[in-house]
Order: sequence, then C-alpha cells, then structure tokens
Amino acid sequence: MLNATTTTTSNAPEGIHLTCGMSGSHPLIFTIVPVVYGFNFVIGMVGNSMVVAVIYRYMKLKTVANVFVLNLAISDLTFLITLPMWAIFTATGYYWPFGSFLCKASAGLVIFNLYTSIFFLTALSIDRYLAIVHPVRSRRYRTAAYARISCLLVWLFAFVVSVPTALTRDVHNIDSETTVCGTLHMKDAVRQKNLLLAIGLMKSLLGFLVPFLIIITCYCLIGRALLSGRNIQKSARSREDEVLRMLAAAVLAFFLCWAPHQVFHFLQVLNQLRVLVDCSILEIIDTAMPFTICIAYFNSCVNPIVYGFVGHNFRRNLLRLLCCARRGLPGNHPSISSKMSALSYRASEALSLTTKSKTSSTNGK
Repeated sequence: MLNATTTTTSNAPEGIHLTCGMSGSHPLIFTIVPVVYGFNFVIGMVGNSMVVAVIYRYMKLKTVANVFVLNLAISDLTFLITLPMWAIFTATGYYWPFGSFLCKASAGLVIFNLYTSIFFLTALSIDRYLAIVHPVRSRRYRTAAYARISCLLVWLFAFVVSVPTALTRDVHNIDSETTVCGTLHMKDAVRQKNLLLAIGLMKSLLGFLVPFLIIITCYCLIGRALLSGRNIQKSARSREDEVLRMLAAAVLAFFLCWAPHQVFHFLQVLNQLRVLVDCSILEIIDTAMPFTICIAYFNSCVNPIVYGFVGHNFRRNLLRLLCCARRGLPGNHPSISSKMSALSYRASEALSLTTKSKTSSTNGK
C-alpha cells in the first residue's frame, strides 16, 4: 500500500502535489513485489484451505486449540483474497483501478488480518499457559464454548480497531498523472494528522508490542513451570507438548515476518511527528516498505507449513485428507475400480476358455 508521507495540498483541480515526489517508485519494486504477492496468494489459499478442511473433517472443534487455529486460518483466507488487487496495484506502478470502496475495504482487511492473527496467537499462548501450568483449575474454563466466545470477541475487537484505517484510505489523483489508493498526510489537516498518528501508534502497540509482551510472559511462566516440574501431570505434559511446539513455531514465524515492517512503520510514525522530514530518508522508507510488506504478507501462508512440519497429528490427518481426495477422483473411484476389476476378470476368464477350447479341438484332430 502506498503511503505518500510528505504532501502539500493544492486547490487546483488537477490533483495533489507531492513535495518529495513519488517516493519508492522503482521498476524493481513493480516487478518483484507482484510476483511475491502471487506466490503468497496461491500458497496461502491452498495451505489455509487445507487447514480448514483438516480441522473441520478430522480434528473437529472439540478442543480450544483447534478452535483458535481454525479461526486463524479463516482470518488469513479473508486477507489473501485482497492480494490479487494489491499485485495489480503494484505491477501498474501504483495505479488503483478498483474504485474507492475496494480501496478502503482492502486496506481495512490488511490491518484486520494483522490484529486477528496476533490476537489469536495471544489467545493460544494464554490457553497453553493454563493447560500446562494450571491443568486442573483451568479445565472448567478451557472449553470449546468459551473458545468460540473468545473468537467472537477477537473478531469484533479487530474489526473495530481496523475501521479507522479503512476510513482514512481513499483514491487520490497525484499530479493528474496517476490514481493511487493510499493515505495522504496533509499539512493543514491537523485533525487528520492526529488521527493517523493514533492509528499508527495503535498498530505498533496493539498489533505487535503488547501482544508479544503477553506471549513472552506466558512462555516464561510455562518454561519455569516445566523446569520445576511442579503441579504438572506427566500425562498432561505429553499431550500438550506438540501443541506447544507448534504454537512456538507459529509465534516465531509471526515475529520474523512482521518485525521488519513494524520497524519501518515506526519510522513512518516518526515522520508524522515531524521527527523525520528529510526526503532522502523518506525515499529509503518508501522503497523498503513494499519489501517488508511482502515479508509480512508471507505470514499468511507460512502457518500451514508450520503445522505440517511441527504438528504430527495435523500431518497425519492431512495425509488422510489427501488420500481421500485421491480416491475420490474419477479414475480412482471405488465403484469404478471394482467394475473395471470385474470386467478384467471376466475378460481373462473368457480368454482362458477360448484357449482351452482351441487346445482341445487341436488335440481332437
């Protein structure tokens, strides 16, 4: 998404004039980024669809972890449907042909996915803490019903905090040369500047720092409990180990994917505070931002890979799903296969009878 960070307004009808020019406009970006978006879209749609299918068909929604993982996959799918539009937007040199509504909706879904992903990972971390450190006392609260209620609250809260981002995005004409979908920070719009600053700080705090402090705290408490070995049943530990490893891998993947983008996003916040105003620095930020966004978007297709490599139970059920799908193909349908076998058997029997009759007639002669 484009962020034209330093702008001046113009009352002329031809559009808005940029004091620092069209930052981050490089042919390399327009070539590589759309390809990465396309890769993320294909891998993410296939992988997360498999996660939904495996959990719904085999693993069911009887455990808290499965409920949260299913909602995390659905969150990624809702975001991934916007990637083709962002790929076209970047490939055409930041030209947005889809109108104002899709500009607002797509930008809102990007931030919506950020919040839902980190909130669901935080909820999973709290659940692992309760399951391992307080397995008995937390049993009455760690139910699928409570997990569904928690997911509903996460969806609602993430929607509320992502609405301001959608409202501040719109289609703008830049110097009558191109039409972009972005946020333009205007010097004479103090109220808009404060709103954008609040949105930026909220993205850094609620979308990254605060949840990670909660997650790290949960893991520290889990590690201390596992090292001491007190109040933890061995059977409970063996049941929860795989889920804990899978969650740890998912949290690490989220951090590695989103940390670079959050760093440059914080630099953009400093620009909004007028701490950074040099056009050369803004050029670096706007050039690096598309690549950090590519890395961040990769998180939506990395979770199914994490589940497949770390989760033995998920991998086993995924193989069951693939085997069932293979048997369901027209060439592998059980009834068709049985009919073909029967026909082959009858043909061989007829051939053997013909051969015997020819042999007997020859002997008779």
